Amino acid sequence: MISLTKTSPTVGASSASDAESDLEALEPSLTAAVSDTADGVDLAGDAYRILLEMIQLGRLPMDKPLQERTLAATLGISRTPLREAMSRLIGGGFAIRTPRGQLMVREPTLRQYLQILQIRVLLEGETAAAAATRLDVQQAKQILAQVQALLVARNTSKEENHRIDNLVHDTIAMASGNPLMAQTVHDLRIKARCFDQNAAPERFAPSCQEHMAILQAIIDRDPDQARAAMQQHLENARTGHVARHTSI
Repeated sequence: MISLTKTSPTVGASSASDAESDLEALEPSLTAAVSDTADGVDLAGDAYRILLEMIQLGRLPMDKPLQERTLAATLGISRTPLREAMSRLIGGGFAIRTPRGQLMVREPTLRQYLQILQIRVLLEGETAAAAATRLDVQQAKQILAQVQALLVARNTSKEENHRIDNLVHDTIAMASGNPLMAQTVHDLRIKARCFDQNAAPERFAPSCQEHMAILQAIIDRDPDQARAAMQQHLENARTGHVARHTSI
C-alpha cells in the first residue's frame, strides 16, 4: 500500500538535492507515510500526483478500466479523495471516463505523440535558453554529475532513469522563471510517457549524452547552444520513436 503525505517544496534551490525537493511540487515521494485523517493533508492532491507517477512508470495499464476500490486500497485512502484525484486526471487530459463510469488511461496514438513532441521542442528549447542565464551553475554541475553516473552505471532501474530524466527536464523548466511554462512542460512529458511505456534501450546512452550537452551549455552560459541542444535531444527522441513504430 502507498501512503500519502503533503510536501512543502523549497523555492530557489541552490543544489541538486534542493532541486529534487523543488520537484516534489511536480512529482511526489511514493514512500512517505501519513494518516488519512491528518489535519491539513491534501489527500486528493497527493493521490493525483501519485497516480501521475504510476502512469509514468507504467504501473497503471493503458486502455483498460481501472477499479476504484483497488486504487483506493493501493493508495491507502478512501474513495472520496480518490474520486477527486480521478476527476483531476480527466480534466488534465491524462485519462477518460468510460460509459460505465470507470477511469481509463488512454495511450496516445503516434500522431498525438508527435504533436506533443512538436510543442515540447518549442517550449523546452526556450526553457533551456532561459536556464542558461538563470540556473545556478553549481546546481547544474551537480545534476550533470548524476547524469554521468547514470551513464556509467548503465544497468540502473527504470525508476532511477525516470528520476534523472525528470530532474534534468523539470529543473530546467522551473529555472525558466515561468511556472506556467514549467507545469505545461511537466504535463506534456507525462502524456508523452504514456506512449510506448517500454522505453527504447537503444536511446539510453544517446539520451544521457544529450542531457549532458544541454547541461554543459547551461554551465557555459550559452543560451543559443542550450536551446539547440534541447531541441536536438527532443528531435532525436521523435526520430527514434517514428523509426520504431513505422516502416520509415
